[in-house]
Amino acid sequence: MSIQERYTGAVMNTFGPPALALTRGKGAHVWDADGKEYVDLLAGIAVNALGHAHPAIVEAVTTQLSTLGHVSNFFATEPQVALAERLLALLGWADGRVFFSNSGTEANEAALKLTRRTGRTRLVAAEGSFHGRTMGALALTSKSAYREPFEPLPGEVSFVPYDDVAALEAAVDDTVAAVVLEPVQGEAGVVVPSPGYLAAAQQVARDAGALFWLDEVQTGIGRTGAWFAHELVEGVEPDLVTLAKGLGGGIPIGATVARGAAATLLQPGNHGTTFGGNPVACAAALAVLDTIEADGLLEAVRDRGDQLARLLTDQTGVVDVTGAGLMRGAELDGPYAVEAVAAARDAGFILNATGPSRLRFVPPLVITSADLDALGAALPAILDAARTAAARSDTETTR
Repeated sequence: MSIQERYTGAVMNTFGPPALALTRGKGAHVWDADGKEYVDLLAGIAVNALGHAHPAIVEAVTTQLSTLGHVSNFFATEPQVALAERLLALLGWADGRVFFSNSGTEANEAALKLTRRTGRTRLVAAEGSFHGRTMGALALTSKSAYREPFEPLPGEVSFVPYDDVAALEAAVDDTVAAVVLEPVQGEAGVVVPSPGYLAAAQQVARDAGALFWLDEVQTGIGRTGAWFAHELVEGVEPDLVTLAKGLGGGIPIGATVARGAAATLLQPGNHGTTFGGNPVACAAALAVLDTIEADGLLEAVRDRGDQLARLLTDQTGVVDVTGAGLMRGAELDGPYAVEAVAAARDAGFILNATGPSRLRFVPPLVITSADLDALGAALPAILDAARTAAARSDTETTR
């Protein structure tokens, strides 16, 4: 019996049937159970910053696990403290503090609880947002298909159009605890706001005495060619930043980072986690940060990102390319993105569709120029096959 058949019989059907059963990886390449090789342009949904089986992560996890694997938060460990110090230094927040958890949704859940300690209960988020699947984080996520099966959700959340300063000004008043935004909306298909939007949103929050919270779960840790996407915008200094995904390079970890008065809002007894900040996950994250610095990956991400943007722009059928660094969205000239993902798998590439006509590219930060050249060479045939498959499906549907 295959891995996929066993999956169906043993794993809850929350994700649908898996497209592939993967057995190993190296760098930006993975292999399935039949031995077929793929270039991975999804990276575990922007998680595997250093690709697969990177020696720095393997060594860090192995070494740490041989000394201390888990101690709970009754005790401190060197990797936890060192990682907190490192993140604060990267942000430039001398007055900051970090809460560690295990995922992006947990990082956002902690931030949501932190905002309640302001004494205010309202939050303002954006249409098209995605902040996680736990009940609190889901309350901040706009997609009705995610929200409606679980309503009523906690909190008082107002959604306003993304990249619309006037809508924010109308929604934010002195009852709002925080304005929460993604610097680039990932789940929506790599939607990039206008250059002045984040700074204006920050000012709207400040004027109302609300916290300005940026969800950098997908955009953080080098994904856009900077440590944090908000660094690409002059004058943006959030009160809260949430991180996960690429931080651990594949080892689960999340971080809620606050500065100034916001850093002291959560006190003993207000929040907790059993596994968050465990030394193994923190050692992995330190290895990721060390490697990004030592190998000059921020510059490499900018270079490879420009290459990816060029090859996508040059494709017949691609009508718009968005994003920065190695976080790119491609809008197709028709609703055949799902078929493109399937055609890409056949051709040996793992892609991701975020909508009927939208593809998202978030490969490992270590992807090579040769890998992207191979994608560029294969894409014309992939998109042709996808258009043909979509047209065939439409014809069969209308019969």
